Amino acid sequence: PPPASLSATTFEPTIGAMEISAGDTAWMLTSSAMVLLMTPGLAFFYGGLVNDRNVLNTIMMSFIAMGVVAVPWMVVGFSIAFGSGGG
Repeated sequence: PPPASLSATTFEPTIGAMEISAGDTAWMLTSSAMVLLMTPGLAFFYGGLVNDRNVLNTIMMSFIAMGVVAVPWMVVGFSIAFGSGGG
């Protein structure tokens, strides 16, 4: 037989137990906006480090990298970050 402490505890998931917090949502939107604004800043920084003829190419590589990273984030990262498994 299981110990008394385990038999009295039930581990049933409850539907609707998580509530959306306004503070958490505001922080998530603010931090996402800061990351999106960081990309052009980094692009212009890198653009200033290269010759004049390579500036546009360097800036576009930063924006393309942001687009390439966005796809795996939507496919895999979102479910890892906001999924039900884990703490």
